[in-house]
Amino acid sequence: MALDYRPFVFYGGNCRDAFTRYQEVLGGDLALLTLGDAPSEEPVPPEQADLIIHAALTADGAYVMGSDDPTGEFRGIQGMNVSVSVDTADEARRVFDGLADGGQVIAQLTETFFSPAFGMCVDRFGVPWMIVAASRDTQ
Repeated sequence: MALDYRPFVFYGGNCRDAFTRYQEVLGGDLALLTLGDAPSEEPVPPEQADLIIHAALTADGAYVMGSDDPTGEFRGIQGMNVSVSVDTADEARRVFDGLADGGQVIAQLTETFFSPAFGMCVDRFGVPWMIVAASRDTQ
């Protein structure tokens, strides 16, 4: 049995903006599907037609996926972080600065015992991130 874990993040109506920003910062290929374009037996209410039902950003075999919460009961993201591992401290700085722009820095990007660069932030869309450069042992 092969296992494959991938984060799937819910948004409160700003999924398209979030994933467009993530593609700017992280690169990769972006796929977006709206509720209005998804196959359905039931008609989609007009106010929900542009909500994203599936977003996927893929790069180098890594994925992050998400959608807008069509229930209208979105209460924010709690109890998780999306972790991004990069090869160098310079790349960690670029990614960290891009994700933290307009958001909140939780832990400044700094050298740690396990990484030459590690930091935590919450982006402008409310998603918590951990950015880590490869450990010295793998360089």
